[in-house]
Order: sequence, then C-alpha cells, then structure tokens
Amino acid sequence: MVISYKCPGCGDDMVFDSESGMLVCHSCGRQDNIENIPEELRRARFSEDEAKEYHCQNCGAVLITEKETAATSCSFCGGAAVIADRLSGNLAPAKVIPFTISREEAAEAFKKWCRKGLLTPKGFMSADRIKSITGMYVPFWMYDLNSNVQVSARCTKSHTYTRGDYIYTETKYYDAFRDINLDYIKIPVDASEKMNDELMDKLEPYPYDQLKDFKTAYLAGYIAEKYNYDDEELFPRAKSRISGYIESFIDSTLSGYSSVNVKTKHIDTQKVKSFYVLLPVWMVNYNYKQKDYIFAMNGQTGKVVGKPPISSFKEILWFNGLALSIFAVWKIVAAVIGGGA
Repeated sequence: MVISYKCPGCGDDMVFDSESGMLVCHSCGRQDNIENIPEELRRARFSEDEAKEYHCQNCGAVLITEKETAATSCSFCGGAAVIADRLSGNLAPAKVIPFTISREEAAEAFKKWCRKGLLTPKGFMSADRIKSITGMYVPFWMYDLNSNVQVSARCTKSHTYTRGDYIYTETKYYDAFRDINLDYIKIPVDASEKMNDELMDKLEPYPYDQLKDFKTAYLAGYIAEKYNYDDEELFPRAKSRISGYIESFIDSTLSGYSSVNVKTKHIDTQKVKSFYVLLPVWMVNYNYKQKDYIFAMNGQTGKVVGKPPISSFKEILWFNGLALSIFAVWKIVAAVIGGGA
C-alpha cells in the first residue's frame, strides 16, 4: 500500500518540516501536528504488484522502486510517497530521529565545510558544484549489550633504589584476576547494503535522546530505505564495535603495575535487546572535474564526512612548511644546547 499526505485545503502534497516538526503544505501554508494527523490526509490504494512499482497519486505516473525503498518522491512531479507495506510488521521501525536540518541549511553547511579544507583544490572549495542533495532515512539496528569479562594475569611492580655502591631492583609478583560486568546501550549498526559502513560510523554520534516513536508522516518528503540485514546478521558487527572499549576498560583495571602478562581472557557478549530505527542523513553528490564525490551529513547535528580531492600543490607546500618548522625548532634546540655547553 502506498500512503501519501494530501493537503485538505488545496490537494497538494504535504511534507515533514524539519524546523517546525509539522506536516506542511508549501502551496497554501497549512500545517498539521504530526502527532494527530487527520484521517482526511491519508490517501491510500493498492496496486497489483507493490513490490516492484507504485502509481504516483499526484500525477498518475507509474514508478519503479528498488525492493529496499520505503519512501521516495515521484521523478515526474516531485510528489512524496511512503510505501507502507515495506514499513509494517517486521519491517516497521520502532523509533526515528527526525530531520532538524533543512535542505537549504544542509547545502549552506556543506559549502562552509568545503571552504575549510586545508589541502583541497581551490576550485573545489568554491562549493558551487553540488549535483544533488537528498534527505534520506537510513536504517540502523540499535543494540543493548551485556559483556561478562574474566581476565587472569601475572603482574609485577618493580622498585629501584641505591644502597652504598650498589643499585638494587626489587620486583614483586602478583596474580591478578578481574571479573567484570559491562553494559552498553544503543550501539548503532548501519543495516543498509547500499550505504558505506565507514561513512555511516563517522556520522555518529546522534542525539539518541531525540528518538521518537515511529510514524510514517516523518518520512513525507524524504527517501527512506528498509534494512537489508536483520539484527542477528549484524550482531557480530555490534560486538566488534564495542571490543575496543572493553579492552580499554580491562587495561584501566590493570594499571599501576610495571608489567602485565595476561594469561587468560574470556569475553562473553550477549544481546539484551535490539530495535530497528531510522536515522536522518543528507547525501550530497558533488561534481568536480567530471568526477562525482559522495558526502554524508548528519541530519540532526550537521556533521559532514567524506573524502574530498587533495591538491598536490597544497600538499607539497604543507609538507615543505612542516619540514621548515621542524628544522627551525631543531636549530633553536641546538642553539640552546650549544649555549649551555
């Protein structure tokens, strides 16, 4: 089933507005509270093969979508639609963080980010080659995890002192055992096959206190994807995401020793809870010298991630400047040492 939100006043599409948090009609200015959407805003019908196509209710065009697409816009008239059968049952997200950065704000923030590039080419920094900017809700699984950690180690503490003409080193040996219980909540893992995992990881953190109960109206005017991987498939990645934190905590409990030789280590991480969420991302397609560069922006915080091109000329200047700075510091240090001698 395809759901669209039509304005009762003029019949145009209503979209979710990131600034007001309301469903807004840009034609007549009507606004409706997303928490209490009138029934007359819902216009739904069934197509023969909804898994592959839907008919735009605004202009009647037949549109083909990929099987993962849950919300999209008509390529002919720009009308927004939510494909409800892909957001129901096991496919229904539990929570969503709505967009708070508008398309215009996202474009301006991206331009400012480009201008800060120390090693990017001057032409790239002008930021006037935005090919497209798309608001997308990306599927994530969130995990609450519990880790039970047991570690045994042989540790030493050494003390060196002088007595008479002799230097002594006294070493004490300790058998250390740690039984640790750790809880981690809301560990996010990107569940879309299309999205680059490294790019999505770098967009964090999101303000998870802004998670809201999912309502389809939040998707109006944006693209949304459903997950490709379920929570069981992504559980190993969730465990790997916290592995570094676990190791750091273990190290902190064994600090203060001269040496630590870990004899045994057992880490048992279990899933306490998992739930499916949609997180807001602005995807920016930027064209520079006939080559496309993809960047992502956190739709809540404005954080931008991606790899811009590097200017070879600026790179050489930077390294030469760094080398000259090091040489100058070395000369000062050498002069101080020589003067002291």
